[in-house]
Amino acid sequence: MNVRAQISTVFHLDKCIGCHTCSVACKNQWTDRRGVEYAWWNNVETKPGAGYPVLWEDQDRYRGGWRLGRNGGPPELRMGGRGSSLLRLFHNPALPDLQDYYEPWTYRYEDLFGAPAGDDQPTARPISLVDGKPIDIRSGPNWDDDLGGSTVYAAGDPGLARLSPAERAQISAVERLVFFYLPRICNHCLNPACVAGCPSGAIYKRGEDGIVLVSQDKCRAWRMCVSACPYKKVYYNWSTGKSEKCILCYPRLEAGEAPACFHTCVGRIRYLGVLLYDADGLARTAARPDPELVEAQRALVLDPADPAVEAAARADGVPERVIEAARGSPVYRFVKEWGLALPLHPEFRTLPMLFYVPPLLPVLADAGRTPTGLFGSLEQARLPIRYLAGLFAGGDEEVVRAAYRKLLAVRLHRRAAQVGDLPARAVEDALAAARLSPAQADAIYRLTSLASMRERIAVPGFGREGSTEPTREPQSQFAAGFGFLRPPGGR
Repeated sequence: MNVRAQISTVFHLDKCIGCHTCSVACKNQWTDRRGVEYAWWNNVETKPGAGYPVLWEDQDRYRGGWRLGRNGGPPELRMGGRGSSLLRLFHNPALPDLQDYYEPWTYRYEDLFGAPAGDDQPTARPISLVDGKPIDIRSGPNWDDDLGGSTVYAAGDPGLARLSPAERAQISAVERLVFFYLPRICNHCLNPACVAGCPSGAIYKRGEDGIVLVSQDKCRAWRMCVSACPYKKVYYNWSTGKSEKCILCYPRLEAGEAPACFHTCVGRIRYLGVLLYDADGLARTAARPDPELVEAQRALVLDPADPAVEAAARADGVPERVIEAARGSPVYRFVKEWGLALPLHPEFRTLPMLFYVPPLLPVLADAGRTPTGLFGSLEQARLPIRYLAGLFAGGDEEVVRAAYRKLLAVRLHRRAAQVGDLPARAVEDALAAARLSPAQADAIYRLTSLASMRERIAVPGFGREGSTEPTREPQSQFAAGFGFLRPPGGR
């Protein structure tokens, strides 16, 4: 056992209202600079939808993440190994261009302020922030906001390809349109493809908290990290010639404070805490078949209350305050204890450390009722379970169904407690089917609806002056996430 600590996050999609406050807070703090006007370290997408950058989920196009190795070997980068990466340094067709994001713009406000008196209302013409010339605005960071169900934007969603024609028609029917919001930041993966794909060794994973960072001194602007990241959360600064990405506001974390997007979240959908995991199991976990990846990733997470885990963590250099924070982590409860939170596209095999509680789905108006008379069956939901399984479970529908059974059981349990209009037997059956006790249902309800900031954000304070690097390396360079045996510039 090789115990590491990882700062991890959960986004509760049933609570996201799509207000973009998180995106604006991040933009104002980190990417309000020349060269990254188009970059949104935090963005909120409407799903179904094409996303930002456009079709980022299509790895046949962008070749990001890992794929199963040939002949039973360890997973390999989709973009290829060192040789093929070097050949693409000066021409990389898998690299998204500016139009896949959008060309950032502002408005020529002097057209308003300096307009002469007249009968016509003056307007401010949009101009590009790249070259300063007038442009016609054609897209933006969430151009399909609230239109994810429409045939205009949702038709490009790669996730719809796995649905039957009848299911796609159901989503597109005007009277049955449905969408939900998907906030995205860097996942700070356990097996980051961006680290493995960087020829200069500029991207690294911090030993004390697992945050993935880009060394601006070592970056050589080859942009292999942009291609390798399947979530397209590494951005190229065209002004400085360096790659940049979400740093999870680590200066705030070191002071024991929540990241900016977490602190400003209006819907209180964001949870942050410490997970302890076994680094020796990374290679085995990433090599599992797609439908087994969610359970394998959960198995990788260790119980911080286990005395053997605590002893191993101390032996591997994990500070006591971090172990204590792991015991009170809301992320551990959502991911491991309750099994409610799921990783985004686990089939990319980066082992992402951002998990999502899937949104409860609105039922069809003509759906059959359950014995409680409140909810239709999951089969009658407007958004097919198969779509969500492709998004959060590598195609394993049962993992998604299990999460939904728990969410529905909690709702029924709380309605019975607060309103008292449900038969006790129906609630008991729902809890039994979800494998939840009444105490667990109450705990889920509290952490979802009533939790304070301190309960949602459990940060131990990673002060660099007192931190220590882990005392042991993983058993293989693959497990560390490196594609090179010894990256230039050191570890």
